[in-house]
Amino acid sequence: MDKIIRLTLGLLLVILIASVCVFSYQAFVEQAYRTSLSGTYSYTCTLTTDSPLSNVTLFIPVPADPSGSSPVVAGFSSRDIAGIPDDWTIALYDTGKATMVKVTTPSIAGTGPATIAMAADFASGTLIDTRDPLNNSAMFRPVGEIRQIPCSPDTTRGSPACYYYGTSLYAEYDAAPGATVTISETLLGRNTWTIFGPGSNGYETAVSLEMKGEQHGWSPMSGTLTDHIGMYDTPPLTA
Repeated sequence: MDKIIRLTLGLLLVILIASVCVFSYQAFVEQAYRTSLSGTYSYTCTLTTDSPLSNVTLFIPVPADPSGSSPVVAGFSSRDIAGIPDDWTIALYDTGKATMVKVTTPSIAGTGPATIAMAADFASGTLIDTRDPLNNSAMFRPVGEIRQIPCSPDTTRGSPACYYYGTSLYAEYDAAPGATVTISETLLGRNTWTIFGPGSNGYETAVSLEMKGEQHGWSPMSGTLTDHIGMYDTPPLTA
């Protein structure tokens, strides 16, 4: 009987030690994830023209979540985005379906080609939803005609899903009939952390448009979205 009791107590002790080790490991992993977790949005906008433009008014889509908010929106509000020309007057507009930045300027380019490049990185302050950015994170809106497309062969990080979608931009300016203007924007949302080594996940979206001659209205932009990029085996965060 004493031998059975000793064996039982020994087994219970092993189970207790194993349980403590598992709990301690899980607690360490969650703590490492929580304390090292960082979310960042990287935004770029590039306008190129091969001819002078005058009397310019643009409504450019700004990446925002469904409520119309994002660090990029706040960045335009405070002009905390590198590369905004000094002679640009900017104002934010929330249409209810999209957030746009209105740009007005007397001219772009004086006697020839010009490129204006704006860029900024912003801390998100919270975990970025990189699995479903369409419904929960910053996107160029409104998002229309979305459909899934094959991912390019070099998109091999994690199990990505790729999409095409359309949105729109307003342009009003005078230009020569052969003038070519291209506007492109990109946004990368990325979470990073360290648990025994660096890890990350993210999503990427981009929109672009090429216009010919003078413009006096809305034009469609082509967009792409790639989500589910990277690692998703992270521990759930408890309150």
